[in-house]
Amino acid sequence: MIRFTFLLASLALACPAFADADARQITFRYAAAVGPFEPGAGPVHVWIPLPIENSVQRIVTETIEASIPGGVETEDVYGNRFWHGALEHSDGAPVTVVVEVTVERRVHHRAAAARSGGLPDADRDAYARFLRPNARVAVGHPILEPILAEIRKTGGGDKAATSRAIYDWVVDNVEYKKLGSGWGNGDTFWACNERYGNCTDFHALFISLARSEEIPARFEIGFPVPEDSGEGTIGGYHCWVSFYLPETGWFPIDASEASKHPEMRETFYGTHPADRIHFTTGRDLRLGREHRDRPLNYFVYPYAEVGGRAWTGPIEREFSFREP
Repeated sequence: MIRFTFLLASLALACPAFADADARQITFRYAAAVGPFEPGAGPVHVWIPLPIENSVQRIVTETIEASIPGGVETEDVYGNRFWHGALEHSDGAPVTVVVEVTVERRVHHRAAAARSGGLPDADRDAYARFLRPNARVAVGHPILEPILAEIRKTGGGDKAATSRAIYDWVVDNVEYKKLGSGWGNGDTFWACNERYGNCTDFHALFISLARSEEIPARFEIGFPVPEDSGEGTIGGYHCWVSFYLPETGWFPIDASEASKHPEMRETFYGTHPADRIHFTTGRDLRLGREHRDRPLNYFVYPYAEVGGRAWTGPIEREFSFREP
């Protein structure tokens, strides 16, 4: 069995440390075991998402240990990073990958108003992907019209007011719960019809409504990291949204957390607390030229293909964190 360790020390030199008092340093451990695969099956490809760097998140160190050869790659649409490993033929053993990454994460506050007006022409092309529909995120569809009619009564023609009206409508009319099957796919039609779901469903609906009003909105996903505990395990992902206003730039919201914590409704309109690590952005993702099957609805858990087909067999995963 081949093992290697990849240390991404250069990123610590590329970005200065955050000076903010609200910045946290978090060490996150992402462990996965994919398979076992049928001996001789192949080619086998495994992808593991990795955290991104942006204005509120800096990677300090990153170590990757894996049982097969691989390396860090970046897809060219959203700039998402991932580890990709491959075998020509399986030896019958599962593929194991352990990522340990230390990040500095600070609170994402909305920017102060800087300018007004519509989306500048220079920005329109860059943000066009955040105005288009995705497979499960409808834009300009008739199912949205009754909701948009309600929103337009309070939002008026101003994009900032419309954005707030969309947020309030989603928080007031969608319930956070995980009941039965169908939730958790980030499906606008599910959210419109059933009016409940998890963070993916809340934010698919928000994005659909915002994009239908020509407000660029992007889906972001990663993991929650509690602020009231210095270490622990993490059960699963969390997702949130940033939308674009010319007067403020990218504006952070978290409608599902506002629904779960009504007392923080105002906080979650304009703030992403430092209680999360951002891994990937976007929907309908393709992970480079070796990704042969259909695009990923979203990418936060391990993904594998065998012979060009998505692997539907066993995948074990475990997430944990600690702070200094």
